[in-house]
Amino acid sequence: MQRLYFLLALILLGCANKAQERTSTILPGAYQTEVYLPLLEGKKVGLTVNHSSLIGSTHLTDSLLKHGIQITKVFTPEHGFTGTISDGVQVEYDSTESSFELISLYGKNKKPTDQQLTGLDIMVFDIQDVGARFYTYISTMHYAMEACAENNIPFIILDRPNPNGSYVDGPALDTALQSFVGMHPIPIVHGMTVGELAQMINEEGWLKGQTKVDLRVVKMKNWNHRMRYSLPVNPSPNLPDDLSIALYPSLCLFEGTIMSVGRGTDYAFQQIGHPEYPDTTYSFTPNSREGAKWPPYEDQLCYGKSWIDQEPEYEFTLQPLIDAFQLMNREDFFNNYFKRLAGTNSLQKQIEEGQTEEEIRSSWEPELSNFKKKREQYLLYE
Repeated sequence: MQRLYFLLALILLGCANKAQERTSTILPGAYQTEVYLPLLEGKKVGLTVNHSSLIGSTHLTDSLLKHGIQITKVFTPEHGFTGTISDGVQVEYDSTESSFELISLYGKNKKPTDQQLTGLDIMVFDIQDVGARFYTYISTMHYAMEACAENNIPFIILDRPNPNGSYVDGPALDTALQSFVGMHPIPIVHGMTVGELAQMINEEGWLKGQTKVDLRVVKMKNWNHRMRYSLPVNPSPNLPDDLSIALYPSLCLFEGTIMSVGRGTDYAFQQIGHPEYPDTTYSFTPNSREGAKWPPYEDQLCYGKSWIDQEPEYEFTLQPLIDAFQLMNREDFFNNYFKRLAGTNSLQKQIEEGQTEEEIRSSWEPELSNFKKKREQYLLYE
């Protein structure tokens, strides 16, 4: 555990000043200690956190321990406590060298077990999300809420900004395709904070057995859905900056194809490529590294398209996917993962049939409009 703290300290050291500078106006829920500390005093507390759970440059665990809060168990999502482990790689912790037990929710189990929750009086969730349905932190939140509901453990969310929270777009999930990268009947870009989404999950009966958790959201100060928010730390290894986060909802769909999204480079989710891409004017070579141990086409020259150095545009588009499919002209362009990411069986078929983006959009508009109306009742911010 001491080594984990050391690694986390190294990660945070270079961005501490930026974190304080960027959050000088917007104050995430974790900053509202006067609201939630009284709820934790004298209780055995569980945390669902990772490296993004910061108050300025101080990790939430350190802040709570300094205030005398008894942390007994800490649960972590995909990428682990330090946020450096490669996507899809299971995380396990062999020993505990601190006052609390460290438990992975991306290993043997993704939902906390009854045994793991034994002895807890309350659970606190504080993880930075990026606002896309297939980003797995919200799936971890769902399972943590569900387990706490089943064990009568109150659940507190320390809310954080959604960097893609200014719009709602994409097809809604068909629940027949429910998976860990798509658990809720929401669009790809849902336009909600984790606190807002948690309220929807709870009140719409999406937890198992339509149970409800005793939920409380600690709101942010000085943020609304129109505001841009530059994250003080990378939320995961392959979202290195604002541009990657803005492009992520659109380019992540390429992970269900034969194309690389630049994992194993400095510009993941800012470029796409393949060794046999017909346009050879742009190229990159993925390499194994921390956070991308086995990238697609490792050590192979990939040709493709780049968005590097462009200004972030917060919008969802299918055009890069449609263009790449038409240019590659291959029957094996899509793989079985694509439908789970898209959340619908129809999108692949529509692209293969040659439909335009406008035609495809019109097919999901009724469900998207219905979701926007439902979303309004759960918004906590303007």
